[in-house]
Amino acid sequence: MKRNTLSLVFALVFGATAFATTPVERDKKEIKVSESSVVWKAYKVTGSHEGTIDLKEGSLLFDAGTLTGGEFVVDMTTIVTTDLKAGEGKEKLEGHLHSDDFFGTTTHTTSKIVFTSIKATGKNSYEVIGDLTIKGKTAPITFDVSVYGSKATATLKVDRTKYDVKYGSGAFFDNLGDKTIYDEFDLVVDLEF
Repeated sequence: MKRNTLSLVFALVFGATAFATTPVERDKKEIKVSESSVVWKAYKVTGSHEGTIDLKEGSLLFDAGTLTGGEFVVDMTTIVTTDLKAGEGKEKLEGHLHSDDFFGTTTHTTSKIVFTSIKATGKNSYEVIGDLTIKGKTAPITFDVSVYGSKATATLKVDRTKYDVKYGSGAFFDNLGDKTIYDEFDLVVDLEF
């Protein structure tokens, strides 16, 4: 009887230990790219411009409902401006954004971000550090992500000069005056998964 009881205790202890150390399966949520959006806004001395870029693919990783990872690819060939109409300089600005002065979309058709560190800052809020790649250059970026049900939002402030996008930058060119384009631009990302 004593031996059976001891065997039962060992079985319970080691069985519970084995169960407790079994890793939780990550839940990968694929992004519905047609229902998600990326809006950009860039600033210059005399105003600003804004537009959109299409997501090509992406996913978020969760462990027990907590955000633990993410990776996204943006189709840079889809960059357009939405604050100008045809005949108002829309075509000229879009052509310039696609050129090597800016994003060189013929050569660099995609940009990518991979989450490298995530810290919960609230019930549905996270501070994320990721590796952002634009024009083949990768640099870390920190931004906030909020997740509610099957939706997530993020706002990123990107320093374009870290990715060899220096055209019109006052940090690299003198005497630009009112033609100066600020180095940082904003991305507002709304995701559905």
